[in-house]
Amino acid sequence: MRSNVLQYDLTAPATLDAVLDILASEPGDYTVIAGGTELMVALAAGRLAARRLISINHLKELRFIHTAQNEITIGSGTTFTDIRKHARLAREFSLLTQAASWTGSIANQNRGTIGGNIVNASPAADSPPALLAYDAELTLISAHGIRVMPYRDFHLGYKKTALAPDELLYSITLKSYFAGYIPYIRKVGTRNAQAISKIAIAALARMNDGIVADIRIGAASLQDRPARLTATEHALLNQPITPQTIAAARAALLAETHPIDDIRSTAKYRAHVAANLLEEFLHSL
Repeated sequence: MRSNVLQYDLTAPATLDAVLDILASEPGDYTVIAGGTELMVALAAGRLAARRLISINHLKELRFIHTAQNEITIGSGTTFTDIRKHARLAREFSLLTQAASWTGSIANQNRGTIGGNIVNASPAADSPPALLAYDAELTLISAHGIRVMPYRDFHLGYKKTALAPDELLYSITLKSYFAGYIPYIRKVGTRNAQAISKIAIAALARMNDGIVADIRIGAASLQDRPARLTATEHALLNQPITPQTIAAARAALLAETHPIDDIRSTAKYRAHVAANLLEEFLHSL
């Protein structure tokens, strides 16, 4: 049953500072809406519980891509179309631009923001596996100041994050030290487009004389949150790619992941396919 929009209160302050002041004065009372591609679905389905919404979609202060010599910083209000079309991101962070191209339809990509994709905290979200593989850094802001944290520490559980009630996600920073890494990203869904992932993996590896010198693996739909597969990484680090190493890595992945049965897939299918995707990546090395 569709929600009655007359039961919701929407405010759209003109500046970022005004938004932060409202969040500070009434922490936890407002739900922030940016592109709205998730919240409007919940509204249409009659399951959007929040009655007070604060819009940040119009704030140019949050929509930017700043480049420096050794890093790129993406504002939380940056759309997936902005990301997909950015030449340096495509060149240096291809996993993220590929994930951006998967995020719904072109209309969704024009509207949806990377900040919303992160803060919505879906275990199946498209951008988190790539951001985890790139070891992204988040900047959180409030009326009281700025807080910087590794993205890998942001998700605390199902739909739970480290974001305080009076905070906003301001930006995502990616460090440019992945030259020479071999990238891999795969999403498995019901369709090739406009489908929520059954399973997705984004990975990077640097090889040195046939040995895995560094490896990073981000995954969606394998735990109750987007996750770095650190045990699987440890099973591969400083190892050659052999049948024995691949078998150990598959076992490590199955041990550290906890997929679920839901309307899109089964836990057994997700685990089996994730192990196959991992093996496909390892063979590419």
